[in-house]
Amino acid sequence: MTESEILGVFREYEALLEGHFILTSGLHSDRYIQCARVLQNPRMAERLCAELAEKLSGALAGVVVAPALGGILVAHEVARALNLRALFTERENGVMTLRRGFSIHPQEPAIVVEDVLTTGGSTRETMRCVEAAGGKTVAAGALIDRSGGSVDLGVPRAALVTLHVETYPPDECPLCKSGIPAVKPGSRTKPQTA
Repeated sequence: MTESEILGVFREYEALLEGHFILTSGLHSDRYIQCARVLQNPRMAERLCAELAEKLSGALAGVVVAPALGGILVAHEVARALNLRALFTERENGVMTLRRGFSIHPQEPAIVVEDVLTTGGSTRETMRCVEAAGGKTVAAGALIDRSGGSVDLGVPRAALVTLHVETYPPDECPLCKSGIPAVKPGSRTKPQTA
């Protein structure tokens, strides 16, 4: 699928939102990508993640790891396409960690994936979990890279779509200054109006 076709799918599922959003990183933006709306369709999730898996297939890995919550389905479907295990990290007392009996073999190469890449914060936290468990991240991927390709994770990476979406620190946000109410739709907290 081309980037244009993939964006068409996101529009069809009403997954490209416009307004005033507080991102997981704490930054503000006028656009939000809600991958869960697309991934709710198992066939589309399988198709998109198979495309991402193809882009990551050169990275010889034994496991695919993603941050919860948004990356779980992506890891599962990418791992299925690559015939690998799928694990996810989650927060415990505010710190990203491997739980649920998940383990990574010593020096096991891992691919870290997620739904949307903005600053790379969740991906980096997951990479640190891989390393703390004895593994080594060899590649990273996302369905959507909204950084415009500017995030450096220190490993090869791939995305199905690369967008440049403006983000603002809260104290410099023109949407806040205009009095437009902000919404936090991300997965770390319950949706709320700020």
